[in-house]
Amino acid sequence: MSPAPRKDFRDGFCDNLEPLAPIDVVANGTVSELLHAFANTAFGGRQMGEGADTLETMIRDPECLVVLTVSGAMTVAKQSLLMCELIDRGWVQAVIATGALMAHGFVEASGMNHFKHDPRFNDSDLLARGYDRVYDTLELEKNLDDAEVIFREVMKKIPDGTTVHSEYILRELGRHLDEITKPEQRSVLKSAYRHNVPIFVPAFTDSEMGLDFALSNFVRVHSGGKRLTFDPYFDLDSYARLVSVQKHTGIFTIGGGVPRNWAQQAGPFLDLVEKRLGIPASGFRFRYGVRVCPEPVHWGGLSGCSYSEGISWGKFVPPAEGGRFNEIFADATIVWPFLVRALIERLGDEPIAKRLVPKPGPGETPFSLG
Repeated sequence: MSPAPRKDFRDGFCDNLEPLAPIDVVANGTVSELLHAFANTAFGGRQMGEGADTLETMIRDPECLVVLTVSGAMTVAKQSLLMCELIDRGWVQAVIATGALMAHGFVEASGMNHFKHDPRFNDSDLLARGYDRVYDTLELEKNLDDAEVIFREVMKKIPDGTTVHSEYILRELGRHLDEITKPEQRSVLKSAYRHNVPIFVPAFTDSEMGLDFALSNFVRVHSGGKRLTFDPYFDLDSYARLVSVQKHTGIFTIGGGVPRNWAQQAGPFLDLVEKRLGIPASGFRFRYGVRVCPEPVHWGGLSGCSYSEGISWGKFVPPAEGGRFNEIFADATIVWPFLVRALIERLGDEPIAKRLVPKPGPGETPFSLG
């Protein structure tokens, strides 16, 4: 005799739980439809589907400034046009990246090529041939040498003794690319320059481009000129003033590392400006967040901080107050193209009308370091 069913078991629907649905690749004929369907599945598929929905929400929010942070070899991996799409369509208003990513992107934007690694050559062979390996891809030493010549020519246009920062340098490189390349030739720096989107590289000296800057200063001084001063705190000032005045902010992160952490620490920084120094500074927390990174927090690539942990630091609005966050544990070169394609299908070609607050100038509210 079978036991009588327990009357205290619930059916899920009475607790407003969301039911799942089998994925149907025939009925869901577009990338956007597939990602909507992914949200009703499980594991990495659900992460990707829900992440796409959150990303769409932050972009559609007319009062949300969206910050894109990127680490890893995404330009040498040929993901640069994804960044161009996000900038050109008005979906991203600030970019924070590694110097290496910008350096490889500048090589690409200057008409040079990257190549697949051929396993016939071991790493000692590559060294002898002037090929620098990035996982399964090759950057040429000749590329880096040629890019340095271009970089130095751009730096020559900056007056002796000028204090510069990464936002300034990358804007000048974007201006150069806009002047010398055909309109149809796209690149991250060029798109950012044309759309007035600032790019910040917090660890600028940790890159080929940072070394190029050091070389340009060396040549400038030995030619009788006065070196350019690099002050990274101008970047912090500029970025903090930009995000602090917005009603909403969102962060879309590829990878982790310094770009991701630097973008988020502006919240605690503004809090300290007001709490410890008594200088009025409009603080901020991210309302939205989507991250694509395969690493768990204890490996360090995520800067050791999940979104839920970031709430405790005052970096994010908790879900109970309207915050919305998704973490997609996957290789960005697989996931990122599908996310961007889905957004294009959902949002179309019309730019999103944003009601963003202009960044205060130095000396204006909410505060200034300079």
